[in-house]
Amino acid sequence: MTAAIIWLIVGLVLVAAEVLSGDFVLVMLGIGALAGAGSAALSGNPIVDVLVFAASSAALLILARPALKRRFLAGTGVRTNTEALLGTSAVTISVVDSAGGQVKLAGEVWSARSLTEAEVIEPGTTVTVVEISGATAVVSAAP
Repeated sequence: MTAAIIWLIVGLVLVAAEVLSGDFVLVMLGIGALAGAGSAALSGNPIVDVLVFAASSAALLILARPALKRRFLAGTGVRTNTEALLGTSAVTISVVDSAGGQVKLAGEVWSARSLTEAEVIEPGTTVTVVEISGATAVVSAAP
């Protein structure tokens, strides 16, 4: 039973260390060590335990890790933060020109400026957010 506890501790330490690396290698080795702990608890044969650890770690590294990396690196396709505001509609609450103004965007009042210097947008006009520049929404009158 001592071997099972050692495998368990090693597995948990490796899984916890994954937080620092973020590369999905240590977590795979940690899960392999946890499989080795299960084997040690059931069989008590150190050779079988090492083989279970090696086989499960290798399988996870070869099969699961690439799929997980693709999933996390590809992202969800959901736009967040200011990126989510691009293309949305807002309503001007003051005159908006190239020097400034204000719009109601996503329920909040934002500083805004028009996309072109010649464009002057009157209050109450529906506009489209073209860009977010700092804390300022760059808008254009909706067609």
